[in-house]
Amino acid sequence: MNKTMTTLLKAACAACLLSTTAHAQTSPDANLPLWEFGLGAAALSTPSYPGADERENRVLVFPNIVYRGEVLRADRSGVNARLFSSDRAEFDIGFAGALPSDSDDVDERAGMPDLGPLIEFGPRLKLRLADLGNNRRIRAELPLRAVIEARGGLHARGYTFEPRIAYEMAGERGVWTLETNASVVWGDRKINRHFYEVAPQYATATRAAYTADSGLIATRLGLFGSRRINGDVRLFGYVRYESFKGAANRDSPLHVKDSGVSGGVGVMWTFKRSSRRAGGGETVDPALM
Repeated sequence: MNKTMTTLLKAACAACLLSTTAHAQTSPDANLPLWEFGLGAAALSTPSYPGADERENRVLVFPNIVYRGEVLRADRSGVNARLFSSDRAEFDIGFAGALPSDSDDVDERAGMPDLGPLIEFGPRLKLRLADLGNNRRIRAELPLRAVIEARGGLHARGYTFEPRIAYEMAGERGVWTLETNASVVWGDRKINRHFYEVAPQYATATRAAYTADSGLIATRLGLFGSRRINGDVRLFGYVRYESFKGAANRDSPLHVKDSGVSGGVGVMWTFKRSSRRAGGGETVDPALM
C-alpha cells in the first residue's frame, strides 16, 4: 500500500513518513532538541492501489514535526510510542497511512465504492543487525499493522505484515544519506478483499465477480536519499519498485499490472527548535540527520 496520509492525517504524519529518507542509528549520547518544528513540501506519484494501472499524483504541503520524548516519538522513523529500547533492538507501536482513490478515476473500479484513506497502526520490532562502520549499518523491521479505512466513519480492513531489511549509509556529519531496502507485504483476507474483491452486485460484462483470499500483496525494493543544504533545509527523494508476481489475488479483474513504481521529491525546512534537550536520546543518529 502507498504509505502517505491524506487531509488532517496526511498533514500530521506525512513529514515523518516521508522523512524516512533520513533514517539513522541509535545514539544514546545525542544532545538534541526535545522538539523541532518546520514545514515540508513534496510531489508524489504512486499507483492508485497495488496492481492498479492508474496513478495518484499529489503535491503535499505539511508540518515537519519532530518530538523526542521517552515514549512518544515523532521523528524520522515515524510516529510511534516506544515501549522498549536497547543497543540492538527497539519495540514500539507505530503508525502509517495510505492515500485514497476515487473509483471514478480507475477504469477497473468504475461504479464500485471509492477506496478511502487508510490508517495503519500496530506493533513493530526494529533490529540492528550489523554496524559496518563509517555511518553504515544493516537493520530489520517487523511491523504488524491493523488497517482502518476512514470513509463515512471508521471501518476495520484487516491486517498487514511487512518484514523489511535495509542497508543505510551517510556522508560526513550527515550531509547526505542513502538507504536501500527490500520487503514483502502480506495481508489477511479482509485487506485483500478491500483491494481486489468484486461483489456480485458490481460484476459487469467485463468485470467478473471475484472472491479475494489472504496472502502475498507485493514484493518491494526501495531507494531513499537526502541532501542537507544547510542546518535548516534538507532535500529528499525516493523511488520504490513493487512486483506483484506471485500475489495471492493476481486473478482478480481489479489486479491488472504485475509491477508498479512510486516516487517523490521534496524539501523540508526546520525553523524552530526547543531549547530543552531530549532526555532519552534520539532514536536516530544525529550524524544521519
